[in-house]
Amino acid sequence: MEIYYLKMLLLSDTTFGRGDGVAGLIDQEVEHDPSGFPYLRGRTLKGLLSEECDNLIDVLSDPPPCRWIEAAEHLFGIPGSTIGTISKMHVGDACLPKDLRREVGLQLDQERDKKEKKLTESDVLASLTTIRRQTSIDPEDGAPVEHSLRASRAIIRDLTFTAQLLFEEEPTADMLALLAVSTLALRRVGSVRNRGRGHVQCTLHDSNYKEITQEYFRYFEQKTRV
Repeated sequence: MEIYYLKMLLLSDTTFGRGDGVAGLIDQEVEHDPSGFPYLRGRTLKGLLSEECDNLIDVLSDPPPCRWIEAAEHLFGIPGSTIGTISKMHVGDACLPKDLRREVGLQLDQERDKKEKKLTESDVLASLTTIRRQTSIDPEDGAPVEHSLRASRAIIRDLTFTAQLLFEEEPTADMLALLAVSTLALRRVGSVRNRGRGHVQCTLHDSNYKEITQEYFRYFEQKTRV
């Protein structure tokens, strides 16, 4: 098993939406674990990377070089994949640092049986997020549209999330190069990403946490010039 890592730094407040809200509080909640830590599902992250990869291949040439199409199929699979054509990369959930989650989890366990708790799961979530409110504006008179006020939770900026990228066997240089440029191209994630939220900076790292993004980006540049 070969392990790589994708690190995602939030450059703006971001909403990893889960499709529901909390009655009387917010209309859109962020995805979070039982301890209150926000995270981005691996399946969602893989879909975002696959979308960026497809966009990159489309602008290479017409038709795109077979080597990059093959690398993309190995990374992300193809529709209707069989055992022989399934994706060779498994993308884990993008989470906050493991040490932080472990230590806070231990404290939550200690507080669980107490009548007066000093720390709860809601406290953890509130410390890492903020609530944003927005409303629709009538273009004719500039007044807020009645009943259009919506509230959503957003993860505060400057937090770093890490996702494991698992390969059953060592990926090829072409696969890593395409993964690196797709990682660099991924700059918006989450809900409301087209309205100012979800601006991120992503980097690719090897099993020793050494950043390899630029190394494989240069490889990709070199090979696409040929």
